[in-house]
Amino acid sequence: MMPLTMAKTGEANVIKKIGGKEETRRFLENLGFVTGGLVTVVSEIGGNMIVNVKESRVAINKDMANKIMI
Repeated sequence: MMPLTMAKTGEANVIKKIGGKEETRRFLENLGFVTGGLVTVVSEIGGNMIVNVKESRVAINKDMANKIMI
């Protein structure tokens, strides 16, 4: 298991766990980041990422990406 920040661009990964405080987890779930779901990194600039999740593109910062374990 590793944080989303270590994922390779263009590679589909399964979300294994979402860490952080309750409000952070709920926020990420509302964006579509759920355990067992697929996430693909589209691009990364300075640690901030654009990812595909549930057929949507979402931009998240490095702190959020570190809480998503794949």
